[in-house]
This record gives sequence, structure tokens and C-alpha cells, in this order.
Amino acid sequence: MNYETARKVLIDQTTISENSDTLLARLQQGKPPVPGQVTSTLLALKVVFASLKISANIDRELAFALYKLGIKAQQFFAIGRKAGVEWPPLLKEDLLQISMLAESVFSGELLTPSGEFKFKNEA
Repeated sequence: MNYETARKVLIDQTTISENSDTLLARLQQGKPPVPGQVTSTLLALKVVFASLKISANIDRELAFALYKLGIKAQQFFAIGRKAGVEWPPLLKEDLLQISMLAESVFSGELLTPSGEFKFKNEA
């Protein structure tokens, strides 16, 4: 996957419309992601991270998609949980990983599962 494809995947997965099957739309509707959706989102985040690691700028549309993946996905998960939605067992961890990778794109440093930065030579 190249940068442009990864960027498009991330933006597409955050679009919410009435009949949308994107990651955020499904979470908002209290539905789990479709098979492969989390994996492709994580892969796209890794490609974008690697491509923008040394860049000083991120375009607005991508930045907004990263924000939505990092924050809104967690919010929709919490709202669903409060409403009694039975999410897949590993979805919470998957969304945390998505959130950490989205934050990593902004910082330019890869975050570890504990939320701490890895040094550049460890990434």
C-alpha cells in the first residue's frame, strides 16, 4: 500500500453517512467492524506514519480523519458499551492501537502500548 492509497483508506473509513459501512459508521450504529476493516486501517496508519515521519505538515483532511479515528472511534465504542452493545472481545484493544498510531502520526514518534514514545532507532 502506498501513501496515497493509505490516506484514502483512512479518510474513507471516517466518513459517516446513512447507508455507510465505514469503520466509524459501523461503530456509531453499534455494529462491529467488518472482517479486515481494522487490519486495513492499521496498515494504512502504519504507511501514513512511515511516510510522514519526517514531514512538518499534515493536510487538513487527513488530520481530521486521524482525529476521528483516534477520538471518535473510542467515543462510539464507549457509547455502545453503555447502551449494552456486545462488542467483539479484542475491539477495545484494536481501537486503542488505532488511536496510538493516529497520535504517532502527529508526533512523528511511534507510541508503545503503554503510551510511551519509542526512540527513533527502536521503531
